[in-house]
Amino acid sequence: MTFDPTQHRMVPEQRWFEDFQLGERFVLPSRTMTEAVFLAFQGASGDNHPVHYDVEYCRARNMPHLLAHGFQAVIQTAPGGGLFPYMVEDSLVGFIEQSSKFLKPLYANDTTYPALTIVELTPNRSTGVIGFASTIHNQRGEKILEGSQRYLIKKKHGALPQTPPG
Repeated sequence: MTFDPTQHRMVPEQRWFEDFQLGERFVLPSRTMTEAVFLAFQGASGDNHPVHYDVEYCRARNMPHLLAHGFQAVIQTAPGGGLFPYMVEDSLVGFIEQSSKFLKPLYANDTTYPALTIVELTPNRSTGVIGFASTIHNQRGEKILEGSQRYLIKKKHGALPQTPPG
């Protein structure tokens, strides 16, 4: 048997715009926000404010631990942590929009439980927009983030060829 690298995929079933349904939910892996995760984010972002890396600074301001940067929370909703990007490997055109609202703080040693739920399916001629509601809950069941993300996805058969006026 010959090895075919095109068949080495996380999810063998490729999906197109028409294959998705409103209400479909994509759970992303939970993650505990360790001090190492904070340090990695600080290095990547260049954000050197002590609220993100100095626990005594935080305690002096009545915070229980290091406070996560807002973008550190948002990246927990990146679809790449779940199955969605594998389903659209051949149909994804692009990530087109994102917004987030921070409802509660995220501290070091909190655990995040992110999820994406399809709330929009807007067809275009050869593509469509899939809109997700994004949420993160913490280990206490509190919603700490809500937002939205939108992706442009190809339709299965693309646009029909145009017939020139006759």
